Amino acid sequence: MRSVLLIDDEEKLRKLMARIIELEKIDVIQAENAMSGLKWLERQEFDVIICDVRLPDANGVELISRIKKVQPFAEIILLTAYGNIPDSVQAIKNGAFDYITKGDDNNRIIPLVHRALEKSELSRKISSLEQKIEQRYSFDHIIGKSPAILTAIELGRKVAQTDATVLLTGETGTGKEVFAQSVHYDSNRKNKSFVAINCSAFSKELLESELFGYKAGAFTGALKDKRGLLEEVHEGTLFLDEIGEMPIDLQAKILRVIETKEYLKVGDTKPQKVDVRIIAATNRTLEKEINTGHFREDLFYRLSIFKIHLPPLRERKSDIKLFADDFVNFFSTKFNKKINAISSEYLVKLEHNIWKGNIRELRNVIERSVILTDGEIINLETLPTEIQYPDVEFLETNMPLADIEKMYIKKVLDYTKGNKTEAARILKIGIATLYRKIEEYQI
Repeated sequence: MRSVLLIDDEEKLRKLMARIIELEKIDVIQAENAMSGLKWLERQEFDVIICDVRLPDANGVELISRIKKVQPFAEIILLTAYGNIPDSVQAIKNGAFDYITKGDDNNRIIPLVHRALEKSELSRKISSLEQKIEQRYSFDHIIGKSPAILTAIELGRKVAQTDATVLLTGETGTGKEVFAQSVHYDSNRKNKSFVAINCSAFSKELLESELFGYKAGAFTGALKDKRGLLEEVHEGTLFLDEIGEMPIDLQAKILRVIETKEYLKVGDTKPQKVDVRIIAATNRTLEKEINTGHFREDLFYRLSIFKIHLPPLRERKSDIKLFADDFVNFFSTKFNKKINAISSEYLVKLEHNIWKGNIRELRNVIERSVILTDGEIINLETLPTEIQYPDVEFLETNMPLADIEKMYIKKVLDYTKGNKTEAARILKIGIATLYRKIEEYQI
């Protein structure tokens, strides 16, 4: 139930106001002074606190900060018999929701209480969402117990507490953006924005406009000023994915942001200040890109103040089951299926696969399997054929179709240890068709 704490030393007025608010089906607790009110604040949570400015043992304007420390989501309405502008201004500065005069503003009380209740509820919801996001992207939620990923997490936790620029390296699909978010949400910038941009997804001109923004008239079609991502992410974290793909002249501008905390909008002559942490990621070997003239050496050294390598999935075989369980749980919920187990044969195939696409590829395979599974256990046949039968190689494009079919049937029969019914099921052909092909190919 919604609740209000009413602190006022005038008993008759306090009781009358409490009765009026209670008629709105709002629970009201009364306190005759500041000490009594503070004791109530330690006992239970309130949505709104209505407090007289002149109390026997405190000043209501000064009391605001003490109340906010105990209950930060409570909205405070101050009451006074003698309204004055300086007190009103100071009350709002201290965090009061509003400031009204007794008698003159009686008609405002109930609408004001309802607006304060709505704001308090909204503040709690926003805080809850922020906590969920923070928990979702915390280092504790990064999957893996293998030594390589634990080392990366340990480094990530340490650098998160600083403003140092970070360079994440690793193959495509190893979770570099998720790791960057963990660094952000474990830092003192966690309540500010995290913005990610893939440098390989834009042309040079568009990437420059997105990052730095532009002034009206900077080029044809620039009809009004545009805010860039650097401006949007002020005091937060900017994640530059695939920075090895960034055009070399833009690299110089990013270097300037890192070194001077300044940048120029396209078409502008006046530099703008920005406070932003940069985390970059690449699947390229930047040292080689430097040698070929595709990457600035000075930018590389500024980015790699703190370098963290994220290992490929093939070096984290012990983590595959953890990922599989997590993805099965996620997609089962998404597709409203009751899947509670993965067969051992299925897991063996996962652990023996090379996973060139790393975690992203594994996620896609699990999603496919969940879609294909009708029962409560994910079985081998839901895996793509190339994972089920990794030894089957289709080597030459000029190889006759009959030879390919013969080789494939032989591999499947080897796998089923000669069980033709099972082989026909895997091949998705009739048993009679299989017998005919065995005879035709003299298998």
